[in-house]
Amino acid sequence: MYKKIFTLLTICSILGLNTIPTLANCCEKTVAIEHLDVHKNAPCNVVTITNLRKVVEKGNVLQFAFDEKFFSKCAQAGEYVNFVVPQALYTCEGTMLLPCGTKIVAEITNVEKPKWFNKNARVSLIFRKIVLPDNTCIDIKARPFTKDCKLKEGPWTTAGKLTLSTLTMGAVGAGAGVGFAFIPNPAKIGAGLAIGIPIGCSVGLVLGLVTPGCHYKAKKGETVYALLIDEMSICNSGCSK
Repeated sequence: MYKKIFTLLTICSILGLNTIPTLANCCEKTVAIEHLDVHKNAPCNVVTITNLRKVVEKGNVLQFAFDEKFFSKCAQAGEYVNFVVPQALYTCEGTMLLPCGTKIVAEITNVEKPKWFNKNARVSLIFRKIVLPDNTCIDIKARPFTKDCKLKEGPWTTAGKLTLSTLTMGAVGAGAGVGFAFIPNPAKIGAGLAIGIPIGCSVGLVLGLVTPGCHYKAKKGETVYALLIDEMSICNSGCSK
């Protein structure tokens, strides 16, 4: 008799343990599938809305703004950089994901200094934490949404550097040409300019091309795009992750 009762209780316990995960899985239900339009080239724009949370799927792109000035020359691996959400983030369907002013913490993983032949500095970092206005923390894993997942100065900065170098050396060449022409014959200043300016500009362009590139700079409020390399889960109010 006791053996039968013990067997029955054992079977009920096993069935109960198998039922717990099933019940847990049934607690969360998908309510809607919504979308983001932060960046047109984002690999994914899907946001899954459930009764418990909002899941921003891997491959979505978000936009963050520097909360402080940044200069790669003064940065090193292991340091943290603070960002903010510049404006409240909503799905296309109208669900708010992150309020304006939400803080984001990123960790610098590597800083590549400028190199010869005009190769600009590159900053590698990973976005790790989101801090909501109520101080709730959310884990995030994202990298800069660039071709090589690094922050660096754009082509316009490089072009400006080359232009400045060319104009500077052009002015030096013009001065030298005027000087050399004026000494033997002041009437040949025009010829001196015609010779000196092209030579100076050519030298300036060559120097600009072979010298080290630019450091990466960012002003407070300057925005960058971040690519999620893992899903981001935002719990609804009153729900735990």
